[in-house]
Amino acid sequence: MIPRRARISCAGIAFALCLQHLVSAIEVPLDLPQPPTITKQSIKDYIVDPRDNIFIECEAKGNPVPTFSWTRNGKFFNVAKDPKVSMRRRSGTLVIDFHSGGRPEDYEGEYQCFARNDFGTALSSKIHLQVSKSPLWPKEKVDVIEVDEGAPLSLQCNPPPGLPEPVIFWMSSSMEPIPQDKRVSQGHKGDLYFSNVLAQDALTDYSCNARFHFTHTIQQKNPYTLKVKTKKSHNETSLGNSPAMYRARGITETTPSFMYPYGTSSSQMVLRGMDLLLECIASGVPAPDIMWYKKGGELPPGKTKMENFNKALRISNVSEEDSGEYSCLASNKMGSIRHTISVRVKAAPYWLDQPENLILAPGEDGRLVCRANGNPKPTIQWLVNGEPIESSPPNPSREVAGDTIVFRDTQIGSSAVYQCNASNEHGYLLANAFVSVLDVPPRILAPRNQLIRVIENNRTRLDCPFFGSPIPTLRWFKNGQGNTLDGGNYKAHENGSLEMFMARKEDQGIYTCVATNILGKAEAQVRLEVKDPTRIVRGPEDQVVKRGKILQLPCRVKHDPTLRVLVTWLKDNAPLYLGTRMKKEEEGLTIFGVTERDQGDYTCVASTELDKDAAKAYLTVLERPDQPRDLELSDLAERSVRLTWIPGDDKNSPITDYVVQFEEDRMQPGVWHDHSRYPGSVNSALLSLSPYVNYQFRVIAVNDVGSSVPSLPSERYQTNGARPEINPTGVQGAGTQKNNMEITWTPLNATQAYGPNLRYIVRWRRRDPRGSWHNETVRSARHVVWNTPIYVPYEIKVQAENDFGRAPEPDTYIGYSGEDYPKAAPTDVRIRVLNSTAIALTWTRVHLDTIQGQLKEYRAYFWRDSSLLKNLWVSKKRQFVSFPGDRNRGTVSRLFPYSNYKLEMVVTNGRGDGPRSETKEFPTPEGVPSSPRYLRIRQPNLEIINLEWDHPEHPNGIITGYTLRYQPFNGTRTGRTVVENLSPNQTKFTVQRSDPISRYRFVLRARTQVGEGEPLTEESPALLDEAYTKNQVDIATQGWFIGLMCAIALLVLILLIVCFIKRSRGGKYPVRDNKDEHLNPEDKNVEDGSFDYRSLESDEDNKPLPNSQTSLDGTIKQQESDDSLVDYGEGGEGQFNEDGSFIGQYTVKKDKEETEGNESSEATSPVNAIYSLA
Repeated sequence: MIPRRARISCAGIAFALCLQHLVSAIEVPLDLPQPPTITKQSIKDYIVDPRDNIFIECEAKGNPVPTFSWTRNGKFFNVAKDPKVSMRRRSGTLVIDFHSGGRPEDYEGEYQCFARNDFGTALSSKIHLQVSKSPLWPKEKVDVIEVDEGAPLSLQCNPPPGLPEPVIFWMSSSMEPIPQDKRVSQGHKGDLYFSNVLAQDALTDYSCNARFHFTHTIQQKNPYTLKVKTKKSHNETSLGNSPAMYRARGITETTPSFMYPYGTSSSQMVLRGMDLLLECIASGVPAPDIMWYKKGGELPPGKTKMENFNKALRISNVSEEDSGEYSCLASNKMGSIRHTISVRVKAAPYWLDQPENLILAPGEDGRLVCRANGNPKPTIQWLVNGEPIESSPPNPSREVAGDTIVFRDTQIGSSAVYQCNASNEHGYLLANAFVSVLDVPPRILAPRNQLIRVIENNRTRLDCPFFGSPIPTLRWFKNGQGNTLDGGNYKAHENGSLEMFMARKEDQGIYTCVATNILGKAEAQVRLEVKDPTRIVRGPEDQVVKRGKILQLPCRVKHDPTLRVLVTWLKDNAPLYLGTRMKKEEEGLTIFGVTERDQGDYTCVASTELDKDAAKAYLTVLERPDQPRDLELSDLAERSVRLTWIPGDDKNSPITDYVVQFEEDRMQPGVWHDHSRYPGSVNSALLSLSPYVNYQFRVIAVNDVGSSVPSLPSERYQTNGARPEINPTGVQGAGTQKNNMEITWTPLNATQAYGPNLRYIVRWRRRDPRGSWHNETVRSARHVVWNTPIYVPYEIKVQAENDFGRAPEPDTYIGYSGEDYPKAAPTDVRIRVLNSTAIALTWTRVHLDTIQGQLKEYRAYFWRDSSLLKNLWVSKKRQFVSFPGDRNRGTVSRLFPYSNYKLEMVVTNGRGDGPRSETKEFPTPEGVPSSPRYLRIRQPNLEIINLEWDHPEHPNGIITGYTLRYQPFNGTRTGRTVVENLSPNQTKFTVQRSDPISRYRFVLRARTQVGEGEPLTEESPALLDEAYTKNQVDIATQGWFIGLMCAIALLVLILLIVCFIKRSRGGKYPVRDNKDEHLNPEDKNVEDGSFDYRSLESDEDNKPLPNSQTSLDGTIKQQESDDSLVDYGEGGEGQFNEDGSFIGQYTVKKDKEETEGNESSEATSPVNAIYSLA
């Protein structure tokens, strides 16, 4: 099934919202001088809440920033004089504050805002300020209204005048709404109309309620009370509104007549753009039906709506074409009547051409056009800066021609704001349009280097708002090419936008817009990127799933890789709450343990910042059906009753069966039994009943998911008693001891007893025609007969009986008295060895008289006494083999070879084993051995393989040797098989490898004189290098190896510490002068062939320590320097002499200061000590 899809492009939505701006007028940047423009104002008819402060809005823009002033009722309104009135900063909005008191009604009137700067004055519309009113209902005494049943009636509401008009509704004095229908309804003016009055209308009173918008209060009129005069009591018949009811109550049927409007014709006027409401309310018995027509045509299509039970016709957004004659037809069975309403459509002024701001360069021509229409036709008046143009100073460059002002050769200083006022008797329009004379080179108003991203094949636009005076011409170019973009897939708009009807991949690139006028040019660049659309390539599909199952809804998305995609899920068009049972995955949604509340619409929404795609599927959850309800018993009879029920909800899976169950309260109270089963298409069944049962029924519905909860039980139904019709079944007779016979049977259940005091008559006799019957009456389902001979047959009968009589004569059954153990054992038992694991047995059967019961089987008991091998322990557990029936031969198998066995025979009946026969002994011959216990393979190197094994667990004879077969293999290739015959005591063998790559397969068998035993097969490891690596890893994890490494690390640490301590004491190192540059001959320490680098230090530092150590050559070592020996090295290879002294080459510093500088550059540290050993 194809999932339902809904693809939405965010770019497309943005384009649709912005399309209206493509042809909008070019605006002047606010940093340039310009006259004021009104940007925000209150509505013309402005109703305010008297409990709040009053805000009359007026905001404007301009350069310089405009100043504001107000008029009230045509006169200047001095804001500074009234302490309650203030004006917002940088705004013309008036704030009238009543926190300190005052009456809002004092400020009602007509307000107009003026915004001025150096270049002109803009005007707001005239704002008619009114304070909301919610007057109380005038007190009046309402008398009881008496009216004849069937007569028409109208209850007047006449609400107090409010501002705005209140909402009217009718209720009783107890605040219960009045039910309305085509007989009783409320007119649009608030009156309540009764087409005809019925007696039931007097059961309540009627109160008109008015709810006022601002105060949110409800004013209630005193209620009307009706007294209906009737010819018959309303209890004699139904209160329904049917023709039969009117006749039954003696009400005369009448033809319709109009209650509103009166007469046969009327007229109504409506303004263009408003809603037209036509109403016809008629009286009559029965209540008439209303139909609407228009003369000369159909009712206006698409905007017509019937209301108030067809008594009202509403036409929305009326136009001149909707004028004409409308008629309503009221009809009932007695006749019809028509009323004609003539509709006239008038119109307040509306714009045909609204004047727009005019921007001109010096010397340019232009015009302002103000065209409006209405009914009657409006008059046009021009104003300039708020004053009639006739009284303004003359302007030779300006000419007024009716609805048009023409400007010629304008010059700087001619800027002004012009107002156009179009008015007729139904209203007025006021529009501001300024004329601004500027000399400005082109400028681009958009941000530089815009980036526009759009989905492929979508419509888009590139914006390049610009300004200049004279108005620049604007052209678009792509990727620096010289061709102007306009036409084909492109459309350039006057405001600078470039519309692209379908963005393609090849449309990507840099677009440049260039604005040019006589004063210069300006340009800007827009980079367009076209992205791949987001698509759900595999969405969810409609599914039907059983409750409790796991459900997966796929949602695989393909999208542009440069856009981040977000996948969300909706359920029934609302965000899906995942909870713990749902898991949102990369490619779908998984629901664990589906429940009924999971049913519904699932929508996968894949969205990026530019577009989105959606796929929807419906999940249907199958559940167990709801329980049947409202069980009812009917057609009560002696042996039957009809059960009827109302089916429950099938939970989306059709009901296949109904199971009827019953419960009785005598023998098994509270236990329900299945009675019968019926198809799911029925809801009634005739049930067969048994006598003397107090029935109670319930019904279970079954569908493919499972069974419903049982219904509530029906009422009980008791049937009369009768004698039993059947006898017990399953009658048996068998002994539990050797001197008795227990008789048992299946008792009758509650529906078979048929009466009270159910009992059983048990009769028995030995199976002999001459035997006499014995009998016993019992109430249980068991009777024991004692002192019976051993295992003799009996004839048995069991008959049911209750207080109404006995069941028919019962059938006869055969039973047996108890058995005793057999008295004799099989004789002449002979054994013949078949092979190493099996023997054949024969014996002489016992006489039937010695069995003392029913022969079941002969049984051979045997056990392994010892092994023929020395020092081999064996289990002596006894085992047996059964030979059912009366037979004299059999076979014993699964013996151990090369063993000594013992065997005894018995005969068995139902009581048990008889005496054992004479014990027979026999040996089993030698057999083949079992496989060796194990075979271990070790590979110490790449040349040999060591094998080790253990002897077989079951030798089954004397081991004469082992046969080892092995062959190399590498993948599917195999080498030559080598066979080695090994001695019986050998358990090790070494194989010389022919190559280090191949693996080996080994097959090892033990041998006896009989032959080779079971094989044991093993293969060498797969790769030798892996085996060695494993061994290395094993060694590295051994405790002894870890301990050894720790000991070595500790020794190294101790050695470093000792070296550092020894190094810190100072000393003199003997060296060999192997350098070309000799030591300074003046140095006194050169005589002994050694160089004391400490001699370069100060005399204070050269003082020997008291405990200075003697070197190996007898000289006294001075205190060691902090310096590392490497500081003096030339990079030569140092070594130790045989006596342990250090031999190396040192560079002698000629400059003492240089030496001291090097010496002081090192600090004493363990690290330097380590370096000194390097």
